[in-house]
Amino acid sequence: MHRSTDRRARIAMLITVLALSACSPLRERPEPPLPSGPDQAPQAPAATPATPAATAPDKGDPQARFAAALALWQQGQTGEAEQAFAALAQDFPDHAGPWTNLGILYAKSNRREQAIGALAKAASLNPDNKVAFNWLGILYREAGDFTRSRLSYERALKLDPDYALAHFNLGILLDVYLKRPAEALPHYRAYQQIAGQDDLRVLAWIAEIEAAQVAPAVPSGPGSSKQEQQP
Repeated sequence: MHRSTDRRARIAMLITVLALSACSPLRERPEPPLPSGPDQAPQAPAATPATPAATAPDKGDPQARFAAALALWQQGQTGEAEQAFAALAQDFPDHAGPWTNLGILYAKSNRREQAIGALAKAASLNPDNKVAFNWLGILYREAGDFTRSRLSYERALKLDPDYALAHFNLGILLDVYLKRPAEALPHYRAYQQIAGQDDLRVLAWIAEIEAAQVAPAVPSGPGSSKQEQQP
């Protein structure tokens, strides 16, 4: 049935998908601007009675700086955008948005350890950051840490059960890397349903798994024996 050949072809396709090209469904959009609510406002330093004239340095409007960094990224000026997000993360270290976007930029330039560090920081600052957890799943999978990868995708889906990308990525992890296609099947189906359009790759993967699950009944007469199907 040439399943091993098909599987290698799928892995090659996966690598292309995970290359984060502009047309790839795995490419995350940059994080939206920081929320303007009071919980996201930068905290002013406490007044010091001994130095009443001291004032905090003006770091500018974080919203405006974030929007400017985002515009640089969208214009393809990734180096400048990275510098802007890094400066934001230094000046406003309690905001998750700059750390998330730094992590994505690091990931896209193959700096995995830096990406994991930035995204882990973003996730610690905002435990509801599904984007950070999805990217951590990708990076851990690339590093061969499939346990952490699965936990990261599952955390993203716990935060948002309708997160199509996390279903897609978890399905691939279970199917190709953990060799659990039956567990991958509901995630592939969920991705198709949530995405709202048929992805021909995923349709083919679903059909392959379903076909493998339907085993013809074999009479148990003399000379018959059970044999595992080779992948």
